[in-house]
Amino acid sequence: MSPRDYDLEPFWMPFTANRQFKAAPRILVSAKDMHYTSEDGRKILDSTAGLWCVNAGHCREPIVRAIRTQAETLDFAPTFQMGHPGAFRLAQTIAHLAPGDLDHVFFANSGSEAVDSALKIALAYHRVRGEASRTRLIGRERAYHGVGFGGISVGGMTPNRKAFGTLLPGVDHLPHTHNLEKMANSRGQPDWGAHLADELERIVALHDASNIAAVIVEPVQGSTGVVVPPKGYLQRLRAICDKHGILLIFDEVITGFGRLGKAFAAEYFDVMPDMITFAKGVTSATVPMGGVIVRKPVYDAFMSGPDGIELFHGYTYSGHPLAAAAGEATLALYHEERLFANAASLAPYFEDAVHSLVGLPNVVDVRNIGLMAGIELAPRTGKPGARGYEALVRCFEAGLLTRVTGDTLACSPPLILTTSHIDQIFGTIASVIKEIA
Repeated sequence: MSPRDYDLEPFWMPFTANRQFKAAPRILVSAKDMHYTSEDGRKILDSTAGLWCVNAGHCREPIVRAIRTQAETLDFAPTFQMGHPGAFRLAQTIAHLAPGDLDHVFFANSGSEAVDSALKIALAYHRVRGEASRTRLIGRERAYHGVGFGGISVGGMTPNRKAFGTLLPGVDHLPHTHNLEKMANSRGQPDWGAHLADELERIVALHDASNIAAVIVEPVQGSTGVVVPPKGYLQRLRAICDKHGILLIFDEVITGFGRLGKAFAAEYFDVMPDMITFAKGVTSATVPMGGVIVRKPVYDAFMSGPDGIELFHGYTYSGHPLAAAAGEATLALYHEERLFANAASLAPYFEDAVHSLVGLPNVVDVRNIGLMAGIELAPRTGKPGARGYEALVRCFEAGLLTRVTGDTLACSPPLILTTSHIDQIFGTIASVIKEIA
C-alpha cells in the first residue's frame, strides 16, 4: 500500500460518524463492474450498488465514453431561454419508460433536489388552478426524502430532523408500515397492513382536503432498512388521494431504473402517482442527476396558466450536458443488456438467498422485494446500532460492501449480478452474523 498523499482531517464525512470513521478509515480507490478496490488492494464485492445507485455496474465503458465525448464537445449549456439536444433526448427516453401519462420531465441534480422540486410543483399546481389554500404536505414516518429543507420536513427519520429545528410548517406524517409482530420474515409484500393507509383519511378530516396539496411516499422505503409496502397499501393511498383531489408523489430515487425488475416501482405495483422523483440509477451514479416526472394534466395546468415563466424554479445545472450524456448511455445500456429483465429473473433466487438467513443468531427480520433486501438484527442492550455497525465492518474485512441503518443490513446490488454473486453476498453475511455476539 502506497503512503497516502492526502490528509483525512479536513473533510467532514457526510452521514458518517466523523471520529469513528477516521479512527479506522475504509478507503475505496477504484471500481469495475461488481467490485471496488480498497486502498490496500483488496477486491470488495459491491452488494449495495454504491449507495443504491450504480445499477449498471461500475465504470462501464459505454457510459465513460459518452461522458468523455460530451466533455470534448459541449461542456455546459445555460438553461435560461436556452437548451441542448441531450436534455431533450434523455427526457423523451425517460418519459417513454414511465408508465401511463407520466410524460414530462423536469431535471435536477440529486434526489434531494428532485424531492424539493416535486413539492414546489405540487404547491404551484394547486395555485395555478385557483386552489392556493392547498399548501399542506403529507409525508410518512421513517421516510427518507433527501436533505433539502423540504425533503427533511416530509421525511420521517429522526436523526435527519432533530438537529434542524422547526423545518417547514404545515407538514403531517402517516404512520410507517413496519411491524415485526405482524409481518416478520415476509417474502415480498406483507399480507398485513393495508389499513394503515386509512390514516390519511384522519388527516384529511383534521385539516380538510381543501388545505392539502400532496402526499409523498417511497413505494419501498429504502434508507430506513428496506420496508416493503403491505399488499393493497399503495392502492388505498391512491384511492384516498383521488377522492380528495390530493396529488400523490412517489419518491423513486432508489426504486427507479430496474431495482424491482421494472423501470419504475409504479409499474411494478400498478399504481399511478401524479409525480415520480428519480436520481441515482438514471446515470448509474456516474454524474449527479435527478428529476421529476409529472403526469400530463399537471404539466398542462402550468401551460394553460398566465404568460411568462410557467414554473419559476430551476438549477444552474439542470439537464447538464455531461449528466444528460451519462443518462442516455446508461438507459441504452439497460436496454441493450436487458438489465431490468435480469433483475426480475434473479429476484426469486435473491429472495431465497436472503431468507436463508432466517433463524441465524440475532436475526429478527428478513424482508425483500425485487433486488432489495433488509436483514434486521436485534440491538444490543443500551447500544442500538452497535451490532449492525460491527456487521458492516466485518463484512468489509471479508470482502463485501454492504450498508447499515441502525441494526439493519441493506443489500441492493448492481443489476449485472449473477447467482454466484448472490451466493457470495449472503454467504458472507451469514458467516459474519454467526461470528458476532
